Amino acid sequence: MSYTEAIQKCLRYIDDNLTNQLNIEKLANLAGFSTYHFQRVFSWHVGHSVMEYVRLRRLAFAATELANGRKIIDIAMDYGFETHSGFSKAFKRRYGASPESYRIHATASKPPLPDISYSDKYKMGGIVMEPKFVSLDAIKIAGYSIKTKNVEGENSKDIPSFWRRYFSDGLAERLHSSDFVKSHSEYGACLSMDTDTGEFFYVIGVEVIDGADIPEEFYVCEMPAATYAVFSSPPSNEDDFVKNIQGTWRFIMEEWFEVSGYEYAEGCADFELYGEKCMAETGKICEIYIPVVKK
Repeated sequence: MSYTEAIQKCLRYIDDNLTNQLNIEKLANLAGFSTYHFQRVFSWHVGHSVMEYVRLRRLAFAATELANGRKIIDIAMDYGFETHSGFSKAFKRRYGASPESYRIHATASKPPLPDISYSDKYKMGGIVMEPKFVSLDAIKIAGYSIKTKNVEGENSKDIPSFWRRYFSDGLAERLHSSDFVKSHSEYGACLSMDTDTGEFFYVIGVEVIDGADIPEEFYVCEMPAATYAVFSSPPSNEDDFVKNIQGTWRFIMEEWFEVSGYEYAEGCADFELYGEKCMAETGKICEIYIPVVKK
């Protein structure tokens, strides 16, 4: 079963069991993945964390039931909301109206099952990328961070905006002129992923000298020791650089993992490394480090 088929199977199971107890462990087992790897793969394909998606589907099905005249509290209880007020708040945040107001225009048509096989997919001209594998000790970096989430494409907007601000507001100059810098290669790292909400910290930083004093203005973190599958984005000019990095990520998440025999290593960090290969006007290459373990 392909990754797309496994996730699609889970989406169908979720819709069929919205009024029953659903948990990540059961869904991961259904897909045939470890719990941590399932959460990463699910959020990539669906655009929501697992339980956030379950909550949204419950609200969608509850919205259709408003058309049949049932008591709102009964609908709320069926779909896992313990109180009328809790359901009403969640419903209004999602649909912009209270359940009572929405009921006036509600229809009883069942929400269609999302079909992830028709999602947009960037192909890089048939290029097949094989990673190299490296084992690295813990890496301490310092720089700047934002908090974002991999829900509805929020991170794909926040991170490019963060990089623009990093260069335009003088943050890059302040960081690279600091005396604690061990290497000027820049890391774009995803840390502290909350698999329930999809929230994580994205850090732009550089490796620091052991024992160096680091001013409080900089965000300091350590990426744990890990074995990484390292992918290189296709050589690019300035215009295609970001698109080719995104295409490499799609290849990793939608194709390589499926046939690799590896999965995400829990508790580690993935990152992009912008070194000397990124400096040229043409032939720019970014390296993507994915922490992995054998299945």
